[in-house]
Amino acid sequence: MKIKQYGVLICAHNEAGTIGSLVRSVMELGASELIVVDDGSSDHTAALAQQSGATVLRNRRNLGKGSSLKRGFKAMLERKMDAVVVVDGDGQHNPQEIPLFLDTYERTGIPILIGNRMANTRGMPILRRWTNRFFAYTLNRLMKIYVADPPCGFRFYRSDILPFIMSSEQRFAFEFDVLLRAASRKIRIDSVQISTIYGDHQQSHVEPFRDAWLLGGVIRNHLNRTRLM
Repeated sequence: MKIKQYGVLICAHNEAGTIGSLVRSVMELGASELIVVDDGSSDHTAALAQQSGATVLRNRRNLGKGSSLKRGFKAMLERKMDAVVVVDGDGQHNPQEIPLFLDTYERTGIPILIGNRMANTRGMPILRRWTNRFFAYTLNRLMKIYVADPPCGFRFYRSDILPFIMSSEQRFAFEFDVLLRAASRKIRIDSVQISTIYGDHQQSHVEPFRDAWLLGGVIRNHLNRTRLM
């Protein structure tokens, strides 16, 4: 299944330390579109992304990753992209691994591919490691399929499925909810093994109690939806 044109979507909030080099690295790959959604940053994230060659959409205030993803997906659909690869703006994902997702899709036709950081957790903060495993266990039981690293933000989506899995979640929980919605519709999901870069610029966005609370809300909504189906 050949992809004619794909877009790369980066959501960023106060990532001036990494966004310029990240955008330049993505530009080298020849993506048809590169969109950065700046989620109300108070630093120079938007300006640096634009100077480096990205199309920048800016939220006037911080709306959350879910809202930024929805805005970016809408823009990609308007531009008629066949697929969207999502990369986090904090520099923890290696953009040179984007072809791994494209190659896996073209080989398998699986429309949702999630990065898997758990095959090699060396350097991963222990809190993040255990949080990821907890989320994976919980979501996999609900989805009744196996996804090694469901919190990972490095992802591939075939564009035609996006309208069917779009979540109303505004923040972190959006990425979990789209997987549950996809699983409910029997849309196939698989993993792609990736590396992760942990450096001085990166800051952890893991807040276990907040994240568990948000995940609980997603699960409640999912169970309510499945009862109505």
